[in-house]
Amino acid sequence: MSLNGFEMTDTHDAAATSAKYFTVAEANAALPLVKRIAKDIVEQRRQVMAYHAQLQEGDLPNLERDRLESARSQATDKLNNLANELTDIGCELKDWESGLVDFPARMDRRDVCLCWKLGEEQITKWHEVYAGFAGREPITAANDFEG
Repeated sequence: MSLNGFEMTDTHDAAATSAKYFTVAEANAALPLVKRIAKDIVEQRRQVMAYHAQLQEGDLPNLERDRLESARSQATDKLNNLANELTDIGCELKDWESGLVDFPARMDRRDVCLCWKLGEEQITKWHEVYAGFAGREPITAANDFEG
């Protein structure tokens, strides 16, 4: 995944390739850790973007440019590691800026995603795998999510 000209690891499509499927209860149980990681990702992305903006500011002394490039590289590595932590949990980071995360789930024998965004207290929305954020629907008692 490219972020303004430099590479970050692209997390895989968890809903399509993950062996882990979450129930709503399992996804909500994972949220305390996911929230911390997503918050760190959003903050770390801001730092990466700040380094990137500084590097775009015309003529920098070589020493300062080297320092900023090194700091950006380290921050990007940390950002990738944080995204990989989400993948290890079994969920997928969908948006680096807002902290949008999908949890693979099954409903009515089809793959769907339980959807959560940084700032939400718990998982209350789901969507079809390819519908994305715009296709979010409320979770109701009638939804039968399989783990």
